[in-house]
Amino acid sequence: ILFELRFFEIYRSSEYVGLLLDGLLVTGGLSLGAGAAGFLVAIIFAMVRYWHVPVLRNIAASYVEFIRNTPLIVQLFFFAFGLPALFSYVWPFWCHALLALTVNFSGYFSAILYSGFIKTPKGQLEAATALGINKIATFYKIVLPQTLHTMYPSMCSQFIFIFLTTGVVSEIGVVDLTHAGLFIDSRTFRSFEVFIVLTVFYILMALAFRVLLNFLYSKTLKRAE
Repeated sequence: ILFELRFFEIYRSSEYVGLLLDGLLVTGGLSLGAGAAGFLVAIIFAMVRYWHVPVLRNIAASYVEFIRNTPLIVQLFFFAFGLPALFSYVWPFWCHALLALTVNFSGYFSAILYSGFIKTPKGQLEAATALGINKIATFYKIVLPQTLHTMYPSMCSQFIFIFLTTGVVSEIGVVDLTHAGLFIDSRTFRSFEVFIVLTVFYILMALAFRVLLNFLYSKTLKRAE
């Protein structure tokens, strides 16, 4: 046998198993927290662009393009090291990671939502105007529900994609799943086994997120049909 798999060096150690489980919780928590916060921020920026708010519309569009055209790791380092150096404050690294992921989520979600807003059939908007429904009510009762319904799959896919890149937060010292794997690898020198385990964990988490998101879709957004 040229190569022997020795997974027992991982699962027989309570320390390593504990690190992996803690990393799993950190990765999941950061992804869910940043996804929820990013979605709320994204709605605001998408609304500003949709309603053609003077000046703010250009700022929102520039923000979205900047976020979508810079790597997540660059954004992460900016929030973890750049801003604290400029404004002389100290936060835990997980706070910087949460902020960077929130900003990243918001940029992509905002682009998806805005594309959904502008695709609302003009006939429905004209009908709402003919019925005397104001623009705000039209947006919340017609535009937003339809956009969430049609663009939900795209936002779910984007959420999973960004979740799978969250391992970069280990670069600033956040003890996430990737950080735990790298630590175990440095102790056991069983890189192949460690990264197989990490791959399985990430796949299982991605599937769990899809189940959760599909459940939310079936319970809420389908009511708009």
